[in-house]
Amino acid sequence: MTSHLRPPAAELARLLAGEHHDPHSILGAHEYGKRTVIRALRPHATGVTALIGKKRYPMEAIEDGVFAVELPFNKLADYRFEVEYPGDVVYTTADPYRFLPTLGDMDLHLLAEGRHERLWEILGAQPRSFTTPDGVVDGFSFAVWAPNAKGVNLIGNFNHWDGSEAPMRALGSSGVWELFWPGFEAGSLYKFRIRTADGSVSDRADPMAFATEVPPLTGSKTFVSDYVWHDDAWMTARAERNPVFEPMSTYEVHLMSWRPGLSYRELAVELTEYVVAQGFTHVELLPVAEHPFGGSWGYQVTSYYAPTSRLGTPDDFRYLVDALHQAGIGVIVDWVPAHFPKDAWALGRFDGTPLYEHADPRRGEQLDWGTYVFDFGRNEVRNFLVANALFWLEEFHVDGLRVDAVASMLYLDYSRPEGGWTPNIYGGRENLEAVQFLQEMNATVHKLVPGIVTVAEESTSWPGVTRPTSLGGLGFSMKWNMGWMNDTLDYISHDPVHRSYHHHEMTFSMLYAFSENYVLPISHDEVVHGKGTLWTRMPGDDHAKAAGLRQLLAYQWAHPGKQLLFMGQEFAQRAEWSEERGLDWFQLGEHSFSSGVQQLVRDINGIYRDTRALWSRDTSPEGYSWIDANDSNNNVLSFLRFGDDGSSIACVFNFSGSEHSHYRLGLPHTGTWHELLNTDATAYNGAGAGNMGAVEATAEPWHGRPASAVLVLPPLSALWLKPA
Repeated sequence: MTSHLRPPAAELARLLAGEHHDPHSILGAHEYGKRTVIRALRPHATGVTALIGKKRYPMEAIEDGVFAVELPFNKLADYRFEVEYPGDVVYTTADPYRFLPTLGDMDLHLLAEGRHERLWEILGAQPRSFTTPDGVVDGFSFAVWAPNAKGVNLIGNFNHWDGSEAPMRALGSSGVWELFWPGFEAGSLYKFRIRTADGSVSDRADPMAFATEVPPLTGSKTFVSDYVWHDDAWMTARAERNPVFEPMSTYEVHLMSWRPGLSYRELAVELTEYVVAQGFTHVELLPVAEHPFGGSWGYQVTSYYAPTSRLGTPDDFRYLVDALHQAGIGVIVDWVPAHFPKDAWALGRFDGTPLYEHADPRRGEQLDWGTYVFDFGRNEVRNFLVANALFWLEEFHVDGLRVDAVASMLYLDYSRPEGGWTPNIYGGRENLEAVQFLQEMNATVHKLVPGIVTVAEESTSWPGVTRPTSLGGLGFSMKWNMGWMNDTLDYISHDPVHRSYHHHEMTFSMLYAFSENYVLPISHDEVVHGKGTLWTRMPGDDHAKAAGLRQLLAYQWAHPGKQLLFMGQEFAQRAEWSEERGLDWFQLGEHSFSSGVQQLVRDINGIYRDTRALWSRDTSPEGYSWIDANDSNNNVLSFLRFGDDGSSIACVFNFSGSEHSHYRLGLPHTGTWHELLNTDATAYNGAGAGNMGAVEATAEPWHGRPASAVLVLPPLSALWLKPA
């Protein structure tokens, strides 16, 4: 009788070399007529025994860790292995090579089409439990997309990082390699050892890992969430909202340096209390996804599905979001689908070929940042990113994504030298695949997660960024107004005596203010790399700097658009931001102007929330009207804001360094107008000049208005007036 213990020599050689596409065809139980052969791969074992019912069948060592036994019957229902290791170490386990694939044909089809919206539920490390005749088998299944690999092995603590014990199988032509490993525990480390077509070997972190080791360590970690959310009221209300027509005052935060040393759960207390006290409606978190280099601030991501382990577990991050929601604070997270770093253990050249990145370096590398650029035209890559956007919104209840570096995605020649880029199929510079990806991402998340917001950091005049995809736009909810930011910061950096020559910089934004749905950002990028801070940009002595900063913030909150302010600027931090040092909270304990600026931000946020004229018509020209845009001689700007409830507010800004003690301002009607805000108030450490809380508008036409009032405009100040 022919023995089938030993598989064909060529097949066995491929298996032992870690290059077999289907190790399950050799290992596990296989019927040969009325007999069954069981094979096991246990390279470091001294012996393996098959346990079938109450019978023991010692297995024969065939070659280099392959054990086999031939049974005199077929239709084997179940079995276990008893594995012996040196030192009399013995344990019993189910055979990983007797289980069917954990991905179905529909999953693989949707992945190939780029349409699997819940990709995180099929790839990566998934907890599994199977009921077998010999009992329940718990463990984790692992699945990774590596279509050009010759072989993939699962490695980790469970096998002492040995790449010869757990070869994975390729599922058809999908490019997905899969394996279920019984007894694999939550919290265990793992990677994939990938053998490439050129014979090289690399150990890779799981692109779909839900948790990681703390950097600089790079292992992926199995994780099962047991978090119970308590933000049902928030999530129910969110689904009915449209953030474009609601107040949005956002505090931009780098979690690791806001108060260095705090964990997610500690931040859930301290950050939440602070944001509530300051009156912000939202926080925007610099990228939370795992990244190896802290100095990148999170913008060079290696694990797109894992919150950074520096501050705790994924459930600890859920706890932070939950706490903010329960306090009425929305959570936006920076998301980086434009590029990724070249670390040899991460996404770059993942299976030995350009896989996640475009194969042509003229499209696949970002020269400024030394990173790879995603291949947006590849179905599986696009699926990886679209599903990732959904993952953060659904799994972590995040309320929005601010998409980083959109301009670098839209233009094929972005920051590239002459001859260093290739045109699209029409000969143009537009990246058509990136446009399609952004449209698909926005359409998908807005359809499946109503009430969320997507914000584009887009620094050019690309048309229709916030136009719906059904009308040919990119489909974002909002777009950062980089033009407003650049013009405004340039203007306020000039000495007041020279500002009249730059007056146009403060009026130009209103020529396009309603062309998109805008966010007015004063972000982290404006307080690093030698740019200084808002404080240091202001001319003059400390009194003038403080007054100018208070005025700038009031101007930002009064201008059409939502607001974003980077941490530290709300209390006039003097030093540039450092992710290593953190914020200079000590300034609030000094006898300085910081506490006054902080109090101003608290007050303008409160007024802003309660005043529909300041936000309900941010995207409509009917919500804004100039009083006087042309008073460059006095360095004064004035305008009206109108709410959808019929309310109005007059905003006046004296950007000169001297007081205008008899400034006549045109107003829409007579009567008492109360000072809703005066940035020179003593409560903000100002000089206390003003109008005693109110002015009377008389029927004297001025500025083309039927009424007017005479105001005292303190130097470097803002006044908000509301009719009685």
